[in-house]
Amino acid sequence: MNQKKWIHIVSIYSVIYTAITLLNSILYLCRGIYEDPSGNWHELDRAIILLIGIAAFELCANLPVKPLALRYLIAYIPSQLLAFAYVWFSGLREPLAKTAYKDICINFTSLFVLLCIINTVIYVFKKKRGQKGEKK
Repeated sequence: MNQKKWIHIVSIYSVIYTAITLLNSILYLCRGIYEDPSGNWHELDRAIILLIGIAAFELCANLPVKPLALRYLIAYIPSQLLAFAYVWFSGLREPLAKTAYKDICINFTSLFVLLCIINTVIYVFKKKRGQKGEKK
């Protein structure tokens, strides 16, 4: 991968991590909670889970597999399993919440679907733009 690709990946990672952290903080504040009850490990766990998702998406979203949905599925399944494994290992550090696996499944899947939608829109836009350029 070239430097431009790495900058792209780091930028996406940073923007998403910042947005998720801000949203989480706002939701806590709206509920009257002024400190993250899960502490610093929660922030590190979020960063690692996001890294798993972004890395898998970026590595697999450009595979030469058709159709696009299959490419996303190839990226999603192993990365979701890796996220589950990470949650399990974090349970060795501290007790997991009763809904830990459900939460990671919902949050990870939601973010992954959002990335797929954005990537598909960009893909379609570029494809249409390329077709218009060929007609000229």
